[in-house]
Amino acid sequence: MMRSLMKTAIETMLNSEMNVHLGRGRLSGAAEASPGEDEVSGPDRGEVEGVLSAWPSKRRNRRNGSNPKTIQGESGELPIAVPRDREGTFEPQLLGKYQRRLPGFDEKIIALYAKEMTTRDINLVKELYGVEISPTLVSEITEDLDGEVKAWQTRRLEAVWPIVFMDGIVVHIRGESGRVSEHTMYVAIGVNWEDRKELLGLWLNETEGAKFWLSCLTDLKNRGVTDLFIVCVDGLSGFPEAIQTAFPQARVQLCIVHLVRAAMRYTTDKEGRAVARDLQKIYTSATVLEAEQELKKFAVTWDSKYPTISRQWTAKWPHIISMFDLPPAIRKATYTTNTIESVNSVIRKFTRNRKQYPSRDSALKLIFMAIREASKKWTMPIPKWKDALNHFAILFQDRLPKNLD
Repeated sequence: MMRSLMKTAIETMLNSEMNVHLGRGRLSGAAEASPGEDEVSGPDRGEVEGVLSAWPSKRRNRRNGSNPKTIQGESGELPIAVPRDREGTFEPQLLGKYQRRLPGFDEKIIALYAKEMTTRDINLVKELYGVEISPTLVSEITEDLDGEVKAWQTRRLEAVWPIVFMDGIVVHIRGESGRVSEHTMYVAIGVNWEDRKELLGLWLNETEGAKFWLSCLTDLKNRGVTDLFIVCVDGLSGFPEAIQTAFPQARVQLCIVHLVRAAMRYTTDKEGRAVARDLQKIYTSATVLEAEQELKKFAVTWDSKYPTISRQWTAKWPHIISMFDLPPAIRKATYTTNTIESVNSVIRKFTRNRKQYPSRDSALKLIFMAIREASKKWTMPIPKWKDALNHFAILFQDRLPKNLD
């Protein structure tokens, strides 16, 4: 029934396009008759006769039957009749001359591909929609994304960002020689002034290092970014220095998520929750003095079992306590886990399911598609963002963008 309705709707729209192409409205059916035909009947006979009497001696372009065409859509395969004209000048907009798939069909395939389904797994849609999709077709559809990915990588960005999160995830890529090696997917996510999260960039390199991060930051500058207020990063050595080289006024804040996750590597499953609760007391303290006292308490409690944790936090303490220079509203926005974790979980899930990527380009393209699908769910607001925005306006008054000044 759905296919029948869709077939009728598409053919009706194509016929409407043909009417417009021939320059006719509701009289198109009658006006197709040649001037010498015997009789015209109906309520609009006078109008039709007027049209026929003014008909030029040379016959106008007119309909010339139809061509059969089978298209693929959400309801399955649809055999339709595409109208044609005598001069062969009709090119429908709804379905291009060589188009065999309805608008929206490619997006469905891309969405399935981005949800960890391989090109052969997508043949499951044959059972759902009655459409057989070959791996070649899926490859052709996804290859169309190349231009979109390149345009996205070079797009202009807003000049000033209040918060930016940066992280690197390890992926495995098979090289031309067939050898599989580890690469790092560099990710930058910004929070704009409307409390909307946006993926700013994806970069791929064989290793993670502060030197390559500097090239990523330079790329952001080349695309229009002039200032970052707060940049949340992991504990990579040299990373804060790279950020302040590119953006001298940026405040660097170590990502609490990474610090806690690093600590969990040393704990047992049984005691992990207790350790995490005690660490939370440190970074949720009201002042630096209170945080230092909580760190000492943590060391007394856990150093006998996990001395590495307090030692790591002590070594990185200068970049941890920088958040205490900020009011609670901004501080909470910088150490919230939702923003960076939503992206990391997508990439990790992709990496876990695929094990390896056939090339650098495919890794970049597939992860871009996966994050694009995941970003549709980035609807949760950052807690107390309005309060944070007011504090940003006070603390960074001289650096606000003009539309907020």
